[in-house]
This record gives sequence, structure tokens and C-alpha cells, in this order.
Amino acid sequence: MQILGVCAINKPLVSSIAILLLFCYAALAADVVPTDIMQPGTQSNEVKFLESPDKCDNCHGGYDKAVEPAFNWRGSMMANAGRDPIFWATLAVAEQDFNGAGDLCIRCHSPGGWLAGHSTPTDGSGLTAGDSDGVECDFCHKVTNPDNSDPILIGVQNDPFLANDLNDQGSDPNNIIGYYGTGMYAMWNNPDKLGPYSDATSKHRFIQSRFHRSVDFCGTCHDVSNPAVGDLAHNSGALDPTGVVASGEPGSPVEDKAAFNNFPYEYGIVERTQSEYKAGLLSQTPVSDYDSLPEVLQAGAVKAAYDSAFASGTGGNYADGTVRYFSCQSCHEPPVEGYGANKPRTQFRSDLPLHDFTGGNYWVPDAIQYLDGIGQLRLGGGLTRTQNQAIDAGQLRAGKQLENAAVLEVNGNTLKVINTAGHKLITGYPEGRRMWVNVKWYDESNSIVREDGKYGPVQLEIDLDGDGVNDTVNTILNLKDKNTKIYESHPAMTQEWANQLMAQPFNVPVDLPLSYDRFTGEPDYTLGELAEQPGGTTYKTFHFVLNNAMEMDNRIPPYGMSYDEAKLRNALPVPEEQYGNPGPRGEYNYWDEITLNPPAGAVKAEIQLLYQPTSWEYVLFLYKANTGSNPFLAEEGNKLLDAWLKNGMAEPYEMASATWYA
Repeated sequence: MQILGVCAINKPLVSSIAILLLFCYAALAADVVPTDIMQPGTQSNEVKFLESPDKCDNCHGGYDKAVEPAFNWRGSMMANAGRDPIFWATLAVAEQDFNGAGDLCIRCHSPGGWLAGHSTPTDGSGLTAGDSDGVECDFCHKVTNPDNSDPILIGVQNDPFLANDLNDQGSDPNNIIGYYGTGMYAMWNNPDKLGPYSDATSKHRFIQSRFHRSVDFCGTCHDVSNPAVGDLAHNSGALDPTGVVASGEPGSPVEDKAAFNNFPYEYGIVERTQSEYKAGLLSQTPVSDYDSLPEVLQAGAVKAAYDSAFASGTGGNYADGTVRYFSCQSCHEPPVEGYGANKPRTQFRSDLPLHDFTGGNYWVPDAIQYLDGIGQLRLGGGLTRTQNQAIDAGQLRAGKQLENAAVLEVNGNTLKVINTAGHKLITGYPEGRRMWVNVKWYDESNSIVREDGKYGPVQLEIDLDGDGVNDTVNTILNLKDKNTKIYESHPAMTQEWANQLMAQPFNVPVDLPLSYDRFTGEPDYTLGELAEQPGGTTYKTFHFVLNNAMEMDNRIPPYGMSYDEAKLRNALPVPEEQYGNPGPRGEYNYWDEITLNPPAGAVKAEIQLLYQPTSWEYVLFLYKANTGSNPFLAEEGNKLLDAWLKNGMAEPYEMASATWYA
């Protein structure tokens, strides 16, 4: 079978080109995607018929902003994934770290551009203005189930690029399991639009797709693994690499690579939102069984999903009788009443999926609008009035998602932080995201006697704007305060991998900074220093494309998270003894209990659960780590820093609050 595009080059040539491209550190972007970055699924230039969202707007927008698909989608980060300045600043560092890695990022941030063959050069310089709309309408409405379980809807997958376990010679052809993750999509290559309804009256061709109500649909981009680390690192970037099939050889043929021989969740941990959800019990709970949930869970995100589902008048299920579970869609595409298009014959639906798609990212929209206003967006500038209105509305929805994600309870000196979301609290891309408990302790005169988890200005030894004066920025004042609980994950590198990277054929410099002092901006730890440590040592870094370990993950598990399933999917807490230490066949607690430490004289405390999507420490890293070796991306760290400083420094958002009394 003919493989289109770069895959048509014979394998020895691909391998030799990949080796030449990969390991010239800080070179310009790759013109050929290395085999270490390639993944199964539809390949570039294999499908056509993808249309601009502007064409979809003609019918699906401009008539009811409260429910119409177009307006709500345009306000989400999915629609603006190609504009996201964090994406571009991170891409710049990733390309420096592993030449060709940008293809992995572009695959989900601009799937239309990727499918059109615009991901090479891999620094994004081949993307066009039409690729700026991120995860666009026609992409989502052309995705098929890669397990080929729907005999009518078979996406394009050419051997050896099969996004299912038929890559494994031991698999059963009668029971194929799809690969759901890291943008391994299998695309429909016909003009039809795919969606959940069988009775649409659209002017375009359509086919009903069961996959669009499946949580595996969302897993396509919301479980993310690093194929390069998964194949090349000594531990395959897994908590337990036992059983992971990998070549261990840079530039080897794709069929030997980890991405082609394992499920995506088995290697190269980056994000595990989908796996966190599937390891929990909400994934198995119909909305109609809401009353069977623990009373404390009948709140927040779970209650919001229940309320919207029952308001549709179908007993919590879909209007056609299909059982609705507490799923990705039930929270991020809740049913509303209205029309899906503006044409006269369009059906009025009680379970129209609201194209909300917001998570907790309330700050990057400000950065996008700011950079657009000064003409500095890397891609997709010239936002229209409608786009700006949609982004503003999306920010409000993102705030509501955060407020629905947690509940605080105080009992004596015990604070309980309860996760009411279907995944870890917090989840998603781990770099620079954190949640923490802020406590202000008051005495009888209502004066603050101590503040735990204080956030505010710190004096730097850095002149950020070149005016000759050292600047101040806002951050958590004391990251190591014993009275401050911070929830986050720490992706890291191992000592063994550091030594691999410094050797042939990688040749990563020994003085590569792994972190920077948050006050001086100077490198405070290098790759060489890690390599000199004892075996088994790990070090937290923001070099996401090089990270091969998870040093710490204390984010709160979702309801009923199975130890066994979370272990299988590399989604365990780290260390795994947290949250009840359930062990095999057990379930984790979906809450955290914190013992409060009142200072002398305190009679009252105001407690806030705060969330910040982009920390100073992460912005500093992206600003300092960009060496400028790629002229196209040289200013992305500077632009992100400018946007962060000029737009509130990603001021923390209050998710929940409670009060303590002596």
C-alpha cells in the first residue's frame, strides 16, 4: 500500500536523515519529521475536504450566542490553540532540545495545518494564516474511531501507521483496541460531516458517528505522551517501563518505535487527563445515577453536569435514549436547548451539545488579545470583534469551570479539599500550573497575624524591561513554607537519561540549564550536574520534550480512582502512597485532608483555594531558555514575558473558600 508524503521515502533514507537532523543541537528546524517523532494514524497530505471554520459560521453562527456552536467554540482555547503564546514559547525550547519535536506540538495545536503538510519545517514557520484556528470544526467532525469498529466510518490509516493494536503481532483482529492519545487521529476522507445525530436536516452531507459521544474521542488529544523519550530513554519515560516495546535507536524505522508498539498511555508521560478520568468511577456512572453518589460529590462539576442533563428533559440521557454518563462531554459540552444552525428546517433540540470546551485557562485569552492588539501574535492575528467577544465569554466560562471543580470543608483544625471533577485536581498540561491553599489568620482585633500561601510581589535581581532598574513580579512568596500546601506535578529528568543525552549521538551540551534561579534568572542547575549524581536521582525541569520521569505528583485523584488502572496508565500519584495508599485492587481518596496550624492568638481564618495557570517560574524558564538559535522563534519567550507582565501576571483565581473559627 502506498504511503503518502514523507512516508513514501524509503526507510534507510528516512533513518539516516533523521539521525543527521536530530542530534545537531540548537540547529534550525527539521524539514523532515524524524522517525522518533512520527506516530500512527492519518499522515500529512493523506486527506482533503477540510474546510475553514469561516464557512461553518455561515450556518452555525450569528443567530444565538448563548447556544450556537460557532460563537462558543471561538471563545475556547481549542479555537485559539494556534495563537497561544505559551504554545509558541514552549515550541521554541522544544525545537532547541530535540530537533523535529515541534511536529508533535503542531499535531494538536493546529491539526488542520498538520494534516495539510504545514508542520515542516517543524518550528511552525510553514503554518499559514488559515491554520491559526487550532482544533477547528472540520477536524473534529472528521475524526473516526481508530479501532475501525464502525463499519461505515473507516478513517485513513495506511500500514505501518495503524493507530490501534494491530501493530502488535499478538493482537486479535476481531477485537482491535484503538490508540487514543497524542493526536493519533484517523480522519474521514470524504465531504461528509460526522456528528452524533441521525436526523439532521443539514445542507451538507452528514453521517451519524457513535464515536462523537465516546470519551475516547476526547482522549485523542487529552492523553499526551512523548514518543521520542518513550522510544529512546532508558526507562521509556514511564513510571514502570516493564513490558514497553522500544527500539532504543535514534532514527530507526517507525515500525520499531514505542509509539507503534504500545498504547499511548504506556510511555513518555506528559499529560494523563483522559487516563485519570478512565481510572475513576465517574467514567462508569450514568448521570441518572446521580443520587447514588456520595453526598459531598453531589456538588460542583458533578451537579452542574447533572442539572444540565436533566434540564434537557430526557431523564439525564440523550434524547434518542442513549445512556449519558458523567463524561468529558457532559461537563465540557453540556446539553442546552436550542438550534444547531440558523436554517429554517433545523430541528429544535433539548440536548444540543454546547460547544463550550473550556477548562481552567482564564489567562491566556488575555495574552492573545494583548499580543494581537500590538501586532505580535505569531499566528492568527487580526481578531474580529466577534472573536474578541467570544474570547471574553469563554473566559467567564473557564472561571465557572474552576469554581465547580472543588469544595472546601472545615472541621476543627482539619481542612478537606474535595475534588468534584472527573480527573485529577488540577489536570492538563503540568508545566507552570499550580493550585494552593491560602490562609489568612486573624486575631480578635481583626488584624492578620500570619498568612500561609501568600502570593504577592518579590524583588528580582533582573532588569526585565531594560530601563536599568531591577523589576518585581508576583508569585508565591515561599514555595517551601511548611504551612503552605501546593498541588502540582513535577516532570523531571533522570541521572541516567542525562548521561545518555550528553553522549553520542545526542551531544546535548553539558552546561544545558535545567532550571533558573527565580530571583536572579541565572542558571542554577545543569544537565552535567545531574549526570554526576548517583543513579536514580531525578531533577525537576521545564524541558518537557526531554523529561522522562515524574518526580512528584500530589494532585488530588478523582472519585474512585483505581490503583490498578492508574498504574497501567502511568497516572498514579507520585509517590503512590498518597491519598489513602490503597495498593493493588484499591481506590484512592478523592479528597485531601490538611491539618491547619493556627498561630497563637488566631480566632478566625479566611481560607481560599487558589489556581494559577502560568507561574512566574515557568515564564522565566521560557524567557531564559530560548537561546535565539532559531530566528523564527527567537522572540517567543520575550513576547510571552511581555504579555504576562502586562496582563496581571496570570493573577490567581479563587476556586473555593471557607472560614475557620477557633
